[in-house]
Amino acid sequence: MTLDLAHFRKELESELERLRTARQGVNHEASLTDETGDLSSGAGEIADSATETYMRELDEGLEENAEHLIAEVEAALKRIEDGTYGTCVVCGKSIGVERLEAVPWATLCIDDKRVQEQG
Repeated sequence: MTLDLAHFRKELESELERLRTARQGVNHEASLTDETGDLSSGAGEIADSATETYMRELDEGLEENAEHLIAEVEAALKRIEDGTYGTCVVCGKSIGVERLEAVPWATLCIDDKRVQEQG
């Protein structure tokens, strides 16, 4: 069975757009002071500062994850262009269509993915 590369290109391009939009939505620069105005001093300010720090770290993690996924999706699009899309990078066998439907940027067949997760 041959892969419908146009279908997977469309899926990957859609995912790439979604990820880029999500990355742009991450805003760890805004502070609670910016959002709520002056904060009162005291214990509330310490709690607000802790919340702000937590949210900034969470946003940075989300942004980093989006960057990683964007790179994976862009690499999958390149594999479509160079004719290697759908081929496992470990064993060279075809990656199942079901796996590619679930994870269109997959580089491993299901067997090698299981080995990777166990090891």
